[in-house]
Amino acid sequence: MAAQQAVDSVRDREIAVEQEHLNRVYRRLEEKIHEAEFLMHDAARRGQVGTPGALAERDAQVFRAGIHLNRLNSEFEDFLFGRIDLLHGKDGKKGPDGAYTSVEPADDAVRDDNTADIGETLHIGRLGVLDADYAPLVIDWRAPAAAPFYRATPVDPGRVVRRRVIRSKGRKVLGVEDDLMRPELTASLDGAELPVIGDGALMAALGRARSHSMRDIVSSIQAEQDLVIRAPAASVTYVEGGPGTGKTAVALHRAAYLLYQDRRRYAGGILIVSPTPLLVAYTEGVLPSLGEEGQVAIRALGSLVDGVQATAYDEPAVARVKGSSRMLKVLRKAARGALELGEQPGRLRVVAFGRRLELDAEELRRIRMGALGGTAPVNLLRPRARRLLLDALYAKTGAAAREADPELAAELRSSFDEDVTSEDSFGEFLDAWWPELTPRRVLAAMADERRLGRWSRRVLNPGEARRVARSLRRGTPETYSVHDVALLDELQALLGAPARPRRKREADPLDQLTGLEELMPVREESQRERAERLAQERTEYAHVIVDEAQDLTPMQWRMVGRRGRTATWTVVGDPAQSSWSVPDEAVEARDEALGRRPRRRFTLTVNYRNPAEIAELAGKVLALAMPGAESPRAVRSTGVEPRFVPLADGELAHVVREEARRLLDRVDGTVGVVVAMDRREQAARWLAGLGDRVVALGSLEAKGLEYDATVVVSPAEIADESPAGLRVLYVALTRATQQLTVISGPRDEPDADGVPDLLRD
Repeated sequence: MAAQQAVDSVRDREIAVEQEHLNRVYRRLEEKIHEAEFLMHDAARRGQVGTPGALAERDAQVFRAGIHLNRLNSEFEDFLFGRIDLLHGKDGKKGPDGAYTSVEPADDAVRDDNTADIGETLHIGRLGVLDADYAPLVIDWRAPAAAPFYRATPVDPGRVVRRRVIRSKGRKVLGVEDDLMRPELTASLDGAELPVIGDGALMAALGRARSHSMRDIVSSIQAEQDLVIRAPAASVTYVEGGPGTGKTAVALHRAAYLLYQDRRRYAGGILIVSPTPLLVAYTEGVLPSLGEEGQVAIRALGSLVDGVQATAYDEPAVARVKGSSRMLKVLRKAARGALELGEQPGRLRVVAFGRRLELDAEELRRIRMGALGGTAPVNLLRPRARRLLLDALYAKTGAAAREADPELAAELRSSFDEDVTSEDSFGEFLDAWWPELTPRRVLAAMADERRLGRWSRRVLNPGEARRVARSLRRGTPETYSVHDVALLDELQALLGAPARPRRKREADPLDQLTGLEELMPVREESQRERAERLAQERTEYAHVIVDEAQDLTPMQWRMVGRRGRTATWTVVGDPAQSSWSVPDEAVEARDEALGRRPRRRFTLTVNYRNPAEIAELAGKVLALAMPGAESPRAVRSTGVEPRFVPLADGELAHVVREEARRLLDRVDGTVGVVVAMDRREQAARWLAGLGDRVVALGSLEAKGLEYDATVVVSPAEIADESPAGLRVLYVALTRATQQLTVISGPRDEPDADGVPDLLRD
């Protein structure tokens, strides 16, 4: 009892120490907020001078001060989350953040009797804070000085003696957990022995209840994750890792790190591509919590084309065709063949030089074929087609042969072109014969089975063409599938946008204002609204991060590749979780999109999500899906084995609902119910009324998400959905952080204990 009281006394004392430091940090933040507010008011006064120079200076100053003020005013959970106590370093050089730059301890830092003095203490947080004398109160987690907090281990501690995780909310410190990196040392701080509190910082973080949005892992980043986050941005950084290794979180933290390291370089924006809207919604709050937003657009694959949001899902057989690189040949033929849509004029008649000139259907056909030579976008070939029409009409006049003087001949030709093109009938003919095409119009034309059969001859078999055409009949902006979006993007590249005359910019009355009102938004943009706005302004990005890259089809890789032609890349994925049925074809398309850039590869090997009991069960499916593949190593065990529930015909809805209810009583966070894609709507009805902690999702929607507990319904149905079904099932079984229930029906052939055939030894 006395020993426990002593421990509690030390813990309370250490919490008080960290509370005192946090109070000091917030006092300094308040001072900085007042400074930022002063800059805002000063900028307003500068603007009132009224000169163009003053206005420009005012705009820039308000922008910078506004961003700074917004960041300072943000209330973060765990604003200050870490601390490292370091030995004296080999040199006394300080970096820009005020911390010493030495990585290794000084030769005399550890005395012969294994005692040492702490030479430097650094607190780690979401933003860097300096005191009035420019000494560091908080080191930004992305700064080089913060790297030892994540990378130090007992095997390779560097200067770190103690690493402390500080748990706080708002301005109150709730607790501390310490890890000793040099347990053999007796270290002293300010003349007293360095205390050590607790031993489970990482385990405590892993055991926290989940919500429907991702938390950042900034306070619990592990060494192998930190290596990826801080890797140089040049070329392509490729990251592989199994379920629960933190790939998505690492990708998001990497975006924040790159902006911190070289904001000027990434002023062109960073694009993060996620496989589903669910994953976008799950992750979009992470970057603001890391002190970064505005320069990063997080987009689902189905929303990469402006004005389109994919909501439908194709059947696996249709998805395999639409995603295949074979569709490129089909789309090329469709882009050109679509010129013949609608009522085509059979002849062109004009009057010029007092003569009636005419081109018949065969002549028009030859002119069109000549104009379509090469690979230029169809809409951009319209001026060429117009010129060829005029050439053919002029040839019929015989004027070229009659005029020998080149200068007079050129003048005569110019006069002829002006006479013909000024006629309304010629413009109307050109609009009908060579219409301006849009991707949506061409895709809609492909919904005609006979037409698509003609365009896809010798590329798709009749059955494939028929299924694709039927799927496109629903092709409205409200019902496009994620695979349709890639086709629309490809068509946009094949068609091109016709050149438009520049419009003179109209004067904006706001330009004359000198106050702040025109610069300050009425309300703050959400992350999604900001992403939409950035996407409209940018067609290419400075850095592209592809999450769950193993799921991209060849056509989707082409779409993403266009947005990063000159970018650096981070590609995150796991072949064992791929839902695409022809991985080799996708790899070829990926390599084409990434070009000849050098590759840097990392592998994440530790599963921080699943307890060992769940990871072991999922490993049985991995052995079937990818023989020889290794599962990531789980770092914890809960002692709770997966639960198996067999059912008879007609019981499914009741059993799923009751199991979800049971799990809601056993976990504090969320419960995910994963079903085959064609059962999504059914499952939502089964769970109606159970509250917002439980969610139903299709097998392909589960990618990247995690829940405290998961119910996987009929593994056999999920495995039989597509040729990649076993890999999709592996994903479904690895979503839970605490408890997993598997419900099996007759199709699963459960044994006496309810264990499905696929999950038995």
